[in-house]
This record gives sequence, structure tokens and C-alpha cells, in this order.
Amino acid sequence: MTTTLDDRAGRHCHHALNPLHSAVYFAPELAKELAPYGIEDRSAVYLAGRSAAMGAVSAGTVTAAFYNFSHCLTSRFLPDVWDFASPQTVLAARLRAVDAMLRRLLGDETVASAQVGEAAELALRAAEGCTRPGRPLYAAHADLPVPDDAHLALWHAATLLREHRGDAHIAVLQQAELDPLEALVSHSASGRGMVPSFLLTSRGYNEQDWRAAQDRLRERGLLDAEGELNESGLALRKRLENETDRLDRRPYEHLGAEGTARLTEIAGGLAATAVSNGAFPEGVFGKG
Repeated sequence: MTTTLDDRAGRHCHHALNPLHSAVYFAPELAKELAPYGIEDRSAVYLAGRSAAMGAVSAGTVTAAFYNFSHCLTSRFLPDVWDFASPQTVLAARLRAVDAMLRRLLGDETVASAQVGEAAELALRAAEGCTRPGRPLYAAHADLPVPDDAHLALWHAATLLREHRGDAHIAVLQQAELDPLEALVSHSASGRGMVPSFLLTSRGYNEQDWRAAQDRLRERGLLDAEGELNESGLALRKRLENETDRLDRRPYEHLGAEGTARLTEIAGGLAATAVSNGAFPEGVFGKG
């Protein structure tokens, strides 16, 4: 039943669930699963692992869908990575990695708990409210089967919700005329994103690229001389998140206020445990 929610309820739920999804791309388990196929470079592991749901796609497709990765980086590994392992092979390896990762971060007892089962049911119900048009990463993952095990079903649903919001956010960034690197620079400057050093290496840019994007943001009156968001920049980042909330509201309206609050509560507790057990490297998030 559709229920009117607080404007930020979906965002809060996303922030609680997303660490459970995104941790796999930092997890040694994924690299371990893909290494036997010759996929060993950290960027190759990420690009293959996240794009496999779309099939044996080209570098151009991934550059478009991921938005903030340099095409020079994606074209180093795609489409050649599919000669090492098919998308179906990568997806199976990813799910094995998720299983091992969640057991390491949460423990076998939690993985088998009724709470995880409840969270999976709620997250899958929310995902029923997602829509495919204009959302390529969500749509590709929505075509995958739901895993039988509750903890894997929870990860699958968290992935659906994360990619649904992410696809919408890209549309908002384009509406604001922020190019991929300007989006990264402004998000990092807000203190809510990843640190510049990690973004440069993981997204395929260099310091000259970063400084050029800062200069463009200064010309638009969004960044000060020290590289911090000024009042206009902060206001823009706020508008971006609010508009993303608006475009991503349907899953949480479908779940309803009570279900969204309960999912946020459970997922937040699970994510906190995962983070405390080393889900993400130190020093990746924040201004650095």
C-alpha cells in the first residue's frame, strides 16, 4: 500500500542499505573469486563485477552507465575482460564472494537470523516499486534471479535499490550540467564522498584533470579558492540530493512508512556491524 513518507525517508534507508551492497567491491573475496580467470587488476575486478549484469558490454556502455569513470580506464579492460570470463561466470563468482563476505563481516549466526530474513523481505518488497525505463544498471540487475538464501536475497535487493537511485542521480547530475569529474569533485568537497586520492586512482583521472574540474566549478561560482564548496555549491549539492530523493521515492512509497523505517533500522544495524568489522578501508571517505 502506498504511504506518504517523510521526504528523506528513502535517502535514510538507502544510506543504511548501501554499505551492504557496495562492500563487495572492496572485499578481498571478489578479487579472490575472479583471480583464477585472470581478472586480477583492481579496476578490472570492479568494472567486470558491477557491469556483468548488463552482459558482455563495451567500454562505452560502461562509461555511460557508471558516469564518473574515465573512458580511458574503462577501455583498458573492456570489452577484453569478457575473453577471460563470461558475464555469467563473473555473476556467479560475485555471488560466491558476497556469501563469503557477509559471513565474514556479520557472522554465520547473523546471516542465518530471522532479522536478515525480515530485511530481505522488506527490501525485495521495496524493489517492487522500482521502474526500468531510463535506469540501465537497475534494469539489468532486475532481470537477474533472486537468490534463495535470505542474506543473498538481501544483498540482491540492496543492489536493486542502490542502482535504481544511482541511475536517477545520474539524470539529476546531467540536468545540473555537472560532468563526471565535476560531480566527483563537488561531492568530495562536501565531505560526504570519497577522498580525492582514492577517486583519482579508482576512477582513472589524474591531478591535472582534478584541478581543471575545480577551475570549472570556480568559474560557475560553486567552489572557493581553497577547493571548498561555497554557499552556492552547498545549495546545489542539496538540490541534487533532494531531486534524487524525488526521483527515487517510488520504492519506499510502495513499502510504506512503517516498512521503510523498519528496513532502515535493521539494515543500519547490519551495516554498522559490517563497517566495524572492516567492510571498507580506512581513509576512503571524507575530505582526506
